[in-house]
Amino acid sequence: MIGLQYTKHFLKSVNKLPASQQKKLAKLLEVLSEHPFYPLLHTKPLTGELTGFYSFRITREYRAIFQFLDSAVIKLIDVAHRKEIYR
Repeated sequence: MIGLQYTKHFLKSVNKLPASQQKKLAKLLEVLSEHPFYPLLHTKPLTGELTGFYSFRITREYRAIFQFLDSAVIKLIDVAHRKEIYR
C-alpha cells in the first residue's frame, strides 16, 4: 500500500467539488493507494510543463494531478475540471 500526501491546495480544491464528486474521489483514492495504474483510474503521465506528474480520472469531467515522491509515497497536487486542471 502506498502512502498518500495531500497538499493544502489539493484539500481546498476537493472542498470546491460537488458532493457526488467528493464521494467518488474518496473511493478512487483508496484504489490509487493500492494500485496507482489500475485501469479504472485511467492514470496517465503528463507532458510539457507537467512532465513528472500524473493524472487520474474521477469522472469524465474531473481529474486529479499527483506525483510519485518515491515508490511508497504519492503527493496529491490538485483536482479540478479537465478544462482547468492542466493550466
